[in-house]
Amino acid sequence: MKQKIMAICDTEEAYAFRLAEYLLEKGRLPFALHLFTEVEQLRCLMEQEEIAILLIAENAFKRMKEEYVRKKVLQLFVLQENEAQEREDLCCISKYQSPDLILQRVFEAAEGLSDWGLGNATVTWETKMIGMYSPVKRCLQTSFALTLGQMLAKKHKTIYLNFEYYSGLGQLLRRDFSADMMDVMYYFQCAKEKLAMRLPSILQNINGLDYIPPIQSPLSLGEVHGGQWVKLCRDIGQIGQYEYIILDLDDGINGLFELLGQCYKIYTITGKDSFAAAKMNQYEQVLRLNQLEEIAEKTVKCSFPIFHNLPENLEMMTHGELAEYVRSIAEEDIYGR
Repeated sequence: MKQKIMAICDTEEAYAFRLAEYLLEKGRLPFALHLFTEVEQLRCLMEQEEIAILLIAENAFKRMKEEYVRKKVLQLFVLQENEAQEREDLCCISKYQSPDLILQRVFEAAEGLSDWGLGNATVTWETKMIGMYSPVKRCLQTSFALTLGQMLAKKHKTIYLNFEYYSGLGQLLRRDFSADMMDVMYYFQCAKEKLAMRLPSILQNINGLDYIPPIQSPLSLGEVHGGQWVKLCRDIGQIGQYEYIILDLDDGINGLFELLGQCYKIYTITGKDSFAAAKMNQYEQVLRLNQLEEIAEKTVKCSFPIFHNLPENLEMMTHGELAEYVRSIAEEDIYGR
């Protein structure tokens, strides 16, 4: 299948390059992005190819024949400088708003385009899932997961998924999330053909590591069973062509063992006190009673030393004592060095 084309045309060169750079970094949509700072260049492409999506500055659009543009473009967006001049027969976007909002508007308006769903993928992408789970709490599991994820992201396309009841990730990152994992699950369950197009607008990034904002209402976790989580993770890997998915797992999720069973590697942090040992023994007994020895075989137990200095900034997790410890684990268990 020939790759669809998205084009940006704006004679304001600095703006055009910034927008294109953002879309290339954030968009991850199944089309080739073409950037034009001259109207004539855009005309040349239109003579040869059909354009799926065109984002064109208002002043550039005025220099073209509107009827011709509409014939050659499936979905047209005019980047408007003056909102007072908005036309009802055109899909207009305020040019100087957040690029996040521009991208979201594009996704919303482009849902009618055909052949954009995951089901049209012709190549099966192999993604390795790495599980993080321990029956011992307050054991630096999330710190470990974010550190490993950011390290892997330096060389491999990696995404981090948090399934904790109360992750606090938004507050720690000082970010407000307009959508979270349950929104992704909604599209997976109810509008799967739109998932590939919607996912990029929900994705966030920290130091090169993609992540989907954790569920904000823990009551929602009980509404989804394990098989659905497994299939969703596979689809996320396929859509984003991720090499690794880091699963930060918690007891509250339905299908914990189903997800762990799909992981090729599982990291379980242990403790040195009697309470931690008792919890680990009970967890391992549950695995044996339920014939889940495969999970135990894939599990790497980690007994952390005392770390005196942990990064307060989550974007700095690849530096410091914990990072050195995680790096040694990754080199041995993941890279086999």
